[in-house]
Amino acid sequence: MAVMPILTAPDPRLKQKAKPVAQVDDAVRALMDDMLETMYAAPGIGLAAPQVAVGQRVIVADIGRSEEDRQPVRMANPEIVWVSDDDNTYEEGCLSVPEHYASVVRPRAVRVRYLDEAGTQKEIDADGLLATVLQHEIDHLDGVLFIDHLSSLKRNMILRKLLKSKKEAG
Repeated sequence: MAVMPILTAPDPRLKQKAKPVAQVDDAVRALMDDMLETMYAAPGIGLAAPQVAVGQRVIVADIGRSEEDRQPVRMANPEIVWVSDDDNTYEEGCLSVPEHYASVVRPRAVRVRYLDEAGTQKEIDADGLLATVLQHEIDHLDGVLFIDHLSSLKRNMILRKLLKSKKEAG
């Protein structure tokens, strides 16, 4: 397993739509493992393949608060097949938008259909934080960042700050 570099906005690769995984094979499983290691090292609670410059529809997530509570979720080709009528607002952040947080409104609960690490089709019902994380990561697969849910004023302010810090670091 390896920690992979995480792309940060406004990298254009983050805006590209990821391609479906043809089949879950050893390469996809290795990607999932590397993504989990990268996510834990960051530290984060979700990561999508486009964030590590891989244009495939693969996400990982784990909302466990400590190492003992870890319950990693590995998904290939996740798709939201149902959303609740109720909404939740969470203060979201993103490993690709470092040090920036904003309140985002999303459906409170979702049902996601996906292929697990064995290639078996499954569905998961998630609510609260896990529902938010899954929606956030699936957005990444479609080239959408959490800041795209904000007003253009807020989004542009965050992007300008990220660009400035990249130039200062570069």
